[in-house]
Amino acid sequence: MSGQPSNSVYEILDERFFTGRCAFGDDRLETLYDDCRWAEGPVYLPAWRQLIWSDIPNDRMLRWDEQTGTVGTFRSPAGHSNGNTLDREGRLISCEQGNRRVTRTEHDGTVTVLAERFEGKRLNSPNDAVVHSDGTIWFSDPDFGITSDYEGHQAESEIGACQVYRIDPSDGRVNLAADGFGGPNGLVLSLDEQQLYVSDTRAGHIRVFDVRDDGSLSDGKVFAEATDGDSRFDNIRFDNQGRLWAAAMNGGVHCYDPDGTLIGRLRVPEAVSNIAFGGRKNNRMFITATTSLYSLVMSVTGAPRIRRR
Repeated sequence: MSGQPSNSVYEILDERFFTGRCAFGDDRLETLYDDCRWAEGPVYLPAWRQLIWSDIPNDRMLRWDEQTGTVGTFRSPAGHSNGNTLDREGRLISCEQGNRRVTRTEHDGTVTVLAERFEGKRLNSPNDAVVHSDGTIWFSDPDFGITSDYEGHQAESEIGACQVYRIDPSDGRVNLAADGFGGPNGLVLSLDEQQLYVSDTRAGHIRVFDVRDDGSLSDGKVFAEATDGDSRFDNIRFDNQGRLWAAAMNGGVHCYDPDGTLIGRLRVPEAVSNIAFGGRKNNRMFITATTSLYSLVMSVTGAPRIRRR
């Protein structure tokens, strides 16, 4: 089955995209803001009904208010922050490319550094993070922020590799979780937290790892591969039915069945960097794409926002 409803937002590649009611939401994208240089890292804060995201080259974090529609500055300078997420206490976890560290914003607004070195060497430029219900944090560390001054500060890698790391919740130690990446990027846990999915922008695929009891990862296998030259995977998110949604640059937003089949796409007029579910019902997809922040109220619901053990 191939085609789309009467609008041009949805592209149906498999009947499961239709029967799963993935294409029955808004018939157009809503532009919430369009004055970024390169937008990434959206995260929805339910308690405040606000969305925070990063404008990396402009070294700022912006905040959109759902009730008023206004946009303001959350933090500037922001360490050329990239990915953002929430921990199990609702605190903001940010990957600061420019400062080459992972931080947590406390409820009183102070900033705590969670990770900035591995085996005594500075991290490259942390990109994205995900938090387990037991407090474990995994984060990706490509070199995107040190290859030039555009999204960080040009520098040589001290580690000499682009890897995924784990922050131990008991002692805060930074451990190697997985290697063998070209450019590890987006991270997301499966609904049962038994698997960790990692997109590799340079390799053009998404890998999946089993999470062991001690938080370490299995060797991993390829879950999905980019189907054309326009699609380069950035961040990834699950809906509550176990379908994986991937920001795919010029390929828009891809939707994968749990078996790894690409079943549909969302068409976006700019290169898509990141996505996030939010809104009161967690069925509003926020899309950062080049200069803009878009949203789409959908007929699917995102995975639970914060898992608690």
